[in-house]
Amino acid sequence: MFQIGPYQIENPVVLAPMAGVTDQPFRLLCRRLGAGLVVSEMVTSDQRLWNTRKSRQRLNHSGECEPRSVQIAGNDPQMMAQAARESVRLGAQIVDINMGCPAKKVCNKAAGSALLRDEPLVRDILQAVVEAVSVPVTVKIRTGWSPEQRNGVTIARIAEDCGIRAIAVHGRTRACAYKGAVEYDTIARIKQAVAIPVIANGDINSPADARAVIDYTGADGVMIGRGAHGRPWIFREINHYLRTGSTLCTIDLHEFQSILLEHLSSIHAFYGEYLGVRIARKHVAWYTNTQPGGSAFRREFVQLESAQAQCASAQQFCERLINNEDIAA
Repeated sequence: MFQIGPYQIENPVVLAPMAGVTDQPFRLLCRRLGAGLVVSEMVTSDQRLWNTRKSRQRLNHSGECEPRSVQIAGNDPQMMAQAARESVRLGAQIVDINMGCPAKKVCNKAAGSALLRDEPLVRDILQAVVEAVSVPVTVKIRTGWSPEQRNGVTIARIAEDCGIRAIAVHGRTRACAYKGAVEYDTIARIKQAVAIPVIANGDINSPADARAVIDYTGADGVMIGRGAHGRPWIFREINHYLRTGSTLCTIDLHEFQSILLEHLSSIHAFYGEYLGVRIARKHVAWYTNTQPGGSAFRREFVQLESAQAQCASAQQFCERLINNEDIAA
């Protein structure tokens, strides 16, 4: 466990903020299945854009467990400060600052991981946000802009000096995107350089990965991103392994069916039928990626245009798995 301001995070496994993935239905599901903290999808600091459907949905935190962590992104200190204040007014209990996103459309606006190239601006943004709100402020970073500009330790020290209460570190530079080996050595150096909690992120896809990363880096917790795609029970598995050193039995097919159908229904309810049907396709593809007959099922599933048809199709697929029926590849 670790502490972020007044909040004690009992399970040291955090759901990473992922645009287009960590929406409210997925956050609620991951929290129920053991995530100690979930972070919302990134919201722009430009409040002129907050009236769009996408932003309104990303700012919806009704019914979520505490503490509610909301991520904001931008490059103007005062706009970031105002966005933080408004996020708190709307229910945020932790404000997270995005300085780790490698996406070109974010970096081209000098936001996300592009900020790591400008250490004075990093300090200005962090100070402005910390001073603007009474809730804890956290930050997600990378190890630097490029292997030649690896300044993660310096950024972490700046963050601590500014009053940041926890740092999540994706162990690659922006230039590396999601390729190449994760720099667990750099994460370890960051942990040694600061006294605030450090959460390690990058290529943690199993309970054994989580244990090894915590042992190697000294991190206070781990952050799971792509490892949770179609597998939200990974949080429960990691928690159990960290506590006991033993591996939970593989999820049985009845529970797999229950989780998949619960997630599918919550997507439809949250987004409405038209958008829900389209958003559900990627999640269901992740769930079925390793299941026998998954390829044939997905080819049919992506053609479905109604929530009812999707739910019926997913239920039928799961029942065939449970009954061990032959399923075409």
